Amino acid sequence: MRIAIPKETAAGEHRVALLPATVQRLVDKGAELQVEAGLGATIDVGDDQYKQAGAEVVSGRQALMAGADIVLRVGHPTDEEIGWLQKDTVHVSFLDPFTETEVIRKLAAQNVRTISMEMLPRTTRAQKMDAISSQSNLAGYVTVIVAAERLDRVFPMMMTPAGTITPSRVFVIGAGVAGLQAIATAKRLGARVEAMDTRPEAAEQIESLNAKVVRIDLGKTESTKDGYAKALTDEQLELQRQGTAKVCANSDVVITTAKVFGRKAPLILTSDMIAGMRPGSVIVDMAVETGGNVEGSKLNEEVSVNGVRIVGLGNLPARVAYHASQMYSGNLYAMIDEFWDEEAKVFNLDLEDEIIQGCLITNAGQIVNDRVKAVLEETS
Repeated sequence: MRIAIPKETAAGEHRVALLPATVQRLVDKGAELQVEAGLGATIDVGDDQYKQAGAEVVSGRQALMAGADIVLRVGHPTDEEIGWLQKDTVHVSFLDPFTETEVIRKLAAQNVRTISMEMLPRTTRAQKMDAISSQSNLAGYVTVIVAAERLDRVFPMMMTPAGTITPSRVFVIGAGVAGLQAIATAKRLGARVEAMDTRPEAAEQIESLNAKVVRIDLGKTESTKDGYAKALTDEQLELQRQGTAKVCANSDVVITTAKVFGRKAPLILTSDMIAGMRPGSVIVDMAVETGGNVEGSKLNEEVSVNGVRIVGLGNLPARVAYHASQMYSGNLYAMIDEFWDEEAKVFNLDLEDEIIQGCLITNAGQIVNDRVKAVLEETS
């Protein structure tokens, strides 16, 4: 079975799908690995390291992808690349299936079998494959570093001959994987950290990191079966905004992480709330790629509103590309290993398995995931 790993071509994407150590593990299982020349250049991993791991380095991108049984990558393919893929090729990557609907349709038309890493079910067995969590973890870390770099104050309390410097106040909105890592990182840097989440069970996790829980009575709130926060009603969102306004006014850094999977991110910080913040403070909107939690935030831009800096950087894990690649590489290996037939030395796409049923988007020329199918029917 031939596994191909092409370079990422999207602007600002520095991650790679597999590191040499993972290539070696797959070669040891009996797979034939081909990587595109220059695959690891963005993280200073040379072609010679992939060769030493047992991979063949291929210069022709079209030939690499056209001859593959499995394609492993970070992002979704272009229209041209979809046309190169042979029938029944298994394509594994982040697909953003609820947004990139035309890509999904074209993959189905090409008879490509696609696995979306975003759609893996949140079960114990699938945890080792959970690329969303691994990348969100790093994004939470990066967010705090980005904020600290832009803030005109230091994070920790300092005792100096000129007097005591009080610690900066960091407010994290959303305590999922990214939010918890943001809390932990800000605490390590010495900040005073407050956090809130609509899910009641998140309070204990926030407190376990020695951060203060901001409690706002929103009435009944719930999580999805996959552990994501359910969308709030308009009334609940307004209560949330009123409750957070005072905390924001007293904060030096506000980090928003609230996303609703498959839907536009909720607006949490409005312009009047931003107007109440101290000039020189920093807001980092982690949801900017899905519409943003912050009014006025712009993807891949930094804007200043009354002296408050609003940072809307996309693809945060790519800013720590080596470790992001290391974690994603491990997730992909876990996926291949889980369904690897040791006797036949092939990847067995078990259509009856609950993991495959959750993340398989297209198969046999059809869109087979019910959730994605419903969205595509709405947009057709």
